[in-house]
Amino acid sequence: MARTIPDPDCPLLYASNLLSGKWKIRLLWLIVQEAPLRFSELKRQLPGISDLALSKCLKEFVESGIIQRISYDEVPPRVEYSLTENGKNLVNALSAIRIWSRKQIPEEHSAKPHSS
Repeated sequence: MARTIPDPDCPLLYASNLLSGKWKIRLLWLIVQEAPLRFSELKRQLPGISDLALSKCLKEFVESGIIQRISYDEVPPRVEYSLTENGKNLVNALSAIRIWSRKQIPEEHSAKPHSS
């Protein structure tokens, strides 16, 4: 993913670009709840995501310093993903948006159990 320089007049564009995509928010939330997780565990808990899409999302988050990838020198190889401090700061910032979003959900939809 080509990095774009954040617009100083609208720094939210940087965050929006970082989080845009079908799977990124779901992936981030999953890692918040259950880290550290391995690739196969992430794939199993994100039904419908392809290996390519998951790899791309993880790579972009690692490059952005949101998620850390820890590779263990074992046989078979083991790689785990978890949040960095920067990722934890992002999740904290998103918490206010999550609270706001829950208040916006119409009454008939709010009765469903929420995972986020």
